[in-house]
Amino acid sequence: MTRTHPFSFLWVQAGSCGGCTASAFEHESGLLAGQQPELKLLAHPALSQESGEEFSRVVEQILEGTLLLDALLVEGAVLLGPNGSGRFQMALGFDRPMSRLISELAGQARHVVAVGSCAAFGGVVAGASGRTEATGLQFRNGQSGGLLSAGWRSGSGLPVINIAGCAPHPGWIAETLLLLADGALSPDELDSFARPRFYADHLAHHGCNRNEYYEYKASAHEPAQQGCLMENLGCRATQAPGDCNRRRWNGTGSCTNAGFACIACTVPGFADGTEPYLETPKVAGIPVGLPVDMPKAWFVALAALSKSATPGRVRKNATESHIVVPPAPRARSQK
Repeated sequence: MTRTHPFSFLWVQAGSCGGCTASAFEHESGLLAGQQPELKLLAHPALSQESGEEFSRVVEQILEGTLLLDALLVEGAVLLGPNGSGRFQMALGFDRPMSRLISELAGQARHVVAVGSCAAFGGVVAGASGRTEATGLQFRNGQSGGLLSAGWRSGSGLPVINIAGCAPHPGWIAETLLLLADGALSPDELDSFARPRFYADHLAHHGCNRNEYYEYKASAHEPAQQGCLMENLGCRATQAPGDCNRRRWNGTGSCTNAGFACIACTVPGFADGTEPYLETPKVAGIPVGLPVDMPKAWFVALAALSKSATPGRVRKNATESHIVVPPAPRARSQK
């Protein structure tokens, strides 16, 4: 696909902590700093040079149809309260609720992208008391229909593209925009929650540096310990879409690599408060949240077999804050 102009996008913030912006700003491509020639950031409420009247003018030009908008990026949950009025968050300088402004901009954009789980599903904001009536753009938690209807489609024919995560990896944001710019993101490249499959077809479990402990069910009892975090500490990496452990944050980091359990932040409803963090709910000693596609009977049989075969080194290291028993050295076999 040959483009005659850079791919233009506008970033707006709804009910947001700003974490998704911070994530995008970390991308080595300079995604929000104008260093990606294929992409053109029209305005960002916190980071672009345009502010106040200049920012408002950019938005008005888009609404008037005199400025092309390839993609509208929304960060944060849309606040529909009180009583569906949207007046809990007014769009500064536009004399109308942010929810209404986002709907109007969505009607002008060729693509609409929800950046982060709040914009995608309501996220943390929707998981609180509910007084804000927070929702995602096209989902509320796991249910279709948010600010926009379930059947809504952008000018490109795609639904809202949900880059879920709290916050999403900066690479997910940049690659989604580049795929859209190349016309290479079709409905087949989106999963059932309209998350790009290039990252959502993986699990956070893939590439985890604790996988040896997982295989032997050698579990940690405290976050600082080396063992698997699933059995006792609430880790949901075996259930969470995302390649976070295959492409590390800043090249090195991830939640589980830092000793913190995966909370499945790419999944709708992860912050609804029904399950505690850092604690694994169990029934009769069996974790409630089993790995995807694994029948309970298989897991129980596998866990019993794995624990009986656990090397002493693995069992000992699992409950330590560092490696205390290294692998035994083995000389090369002589031919």
